[in-house]
Amino acid sequence: MEPGRRRRCHGSGPTAEVALDDDELVTRVRAGDREAYDTLVARHSASAYRTAVLLGAGPDAEDVVQEAFVKAYRKLSRYRAEASFRSWLLAIVANETRNLHRTRSRRDGLVLRAAAAADPVGASGVDDGLDAVLAAERRAALVGALRRLPARDREAIVCRYLLDLGEDETATVLGLPRGTVKSRTHRALAKLRALLDREVARRG
Repeated sequence: MEPGRRRRCHGSGPTAEVALDDDELVTRVRAGDREAYDTLVARHSASAYRTAVLLGAGPDAEDVVQEAFVKAYRKLSRYRAEASFRSWLLAIVANETRNLHRTRSRRDGLVLRAAAAADPVGASGVDDGLDAVLAAERRAALVGALRRLPARDREAIVCRYLLDLGEDETATVLGLPRGTVKSRTHRALAKLRALLDREVARRG
């Protein structure tokens, strides 16, 4: 299935193809078009998987995403388009990840891939040994600091800066008022900076 299902617009000129937007696809799914939901899955699988990983699902991320898509399909009648379908879906992914945390005793792999994606080695075109070592140390410090943050602070930073969601989308994903997202993100960044500063001081 290709990422976006196409519809044909007929006119006097050549036939044009326009991708259906998410709300149009949702309408088709509600009318019984299963292929339309396959298109939504293909379109949003990558961001759903990345969200699960960054929120701490680790090696269970694929299971979390699969369960989230199943639940989204079952709850599609509740989608009111007050937020984007993507935000609504990612809120389900976030909730499934929280459920995962509640049912397992360890949280291995938290944001490791996120930090690697946010600060890749060789991003500037320099790939010598020293730069690789320094980049690895920065990633390790960031991951360590994120691990020590309270879960709600970590979620705010992950959504705003690692998933690059806006405040409105973050509010939808985390189920919080927009003002709370703004204040929590500000406090979380201050805590993260303090942790990183202490780590730098410790290492000299």
